[in-house]
Amino acid sequence: TTRSTVGQIQSFVSTSYGHLCQNHCQAQVSARHQGPSVTHTSQSLIRAQHIAMTKKAPRRTAQRIAEVTLGLFNRFGEPNVSTTLISAELNISPGNLYYHFPSKDALVNHLFDGYESAMLGLLDAAADVHDVEDAWFFLHSLFEQVWNHRFLYRDLNNLLSGNRHLETHFHAVLERKTQAFRQLLESLAAEGLMRIDPDSVETLSASMSVMATYWLSYEYVRNPRHALEPASASLALSRGAKHVLALLTPYMASPQLQAHLQALTAAYSDNAAPGA
Repeated sequence: TTRSTVGQIQSFVSTSYGHLCQNHCQAQVSARHQGPSVTHTSQSLIRAQHIAMTKKAPRRTAQRIAEVTLGLFNRFGEPNVSTTLISAELNISPGNLYYHFPSKDALVNHLFDGYESAMLGLLDAAADVHDVEDAWFFLHSLFEQVWNHRFLYRDLNNLLSGNRHLETHFHAVLERKTQAFRQLLESLAAEGLMRIDPDSVETLSASMSVMATYWLSYEYVRNPRHALEPASASLALSRGAKHVLALLTPYMASPQLQAHLQALTAAYSDNAAPGA
């Protein structure tokens, strides 16, 4: 029932999506012992997992600058935040800011690199999706990464037109995102949960990628004053994951699986505000 499904979702939220990424990292560690071929991304994931388990070092000035800048960019939009405002918010001199980041673009690039690393680490786990619940975890975690760096999506076209680093790297992330959705669909089909031909896999994976990339732009147009505020995070993430997940419904292999997927999306609606 929908009520029991809501309870399942609440349980899933409390445990997080980490098990997929953890399984992926463990598989890569095993592969390293079996031979020398380990991708750069896999090595990065292993290092990141180790770093996360160690005690965090005291924040340094550059880290403080990046964290405060990310908060300002996310709240007001990158075009509306000057280096003078960032310095004032940190209570440091502009010279101190420029010592660590010589330009505003350098700050943007630094923040994007953090987003890119986190997103690629998540996308590598797409092949480990084996059921509808895994797909839900994956999508919700993807939207969490988008939300954490929402300034990129709020001002995407403007940023890409004026920043060569973002222009080339964001394109690569977009391609990898589409590939990850393709892997997710192929995995669900291999498990017998979906009936979908190769052409439809290509079309659906592209549609999922477009919706995930521009969902926050849609949220912003709906409610420019509040959509990207921290208080709106839960609704924005839920609505985005809900609508991407709903794209799978026509391809589920049985009426029972369709009903189960619809119950998951209905549970999103039950926990969202009216109009979701």
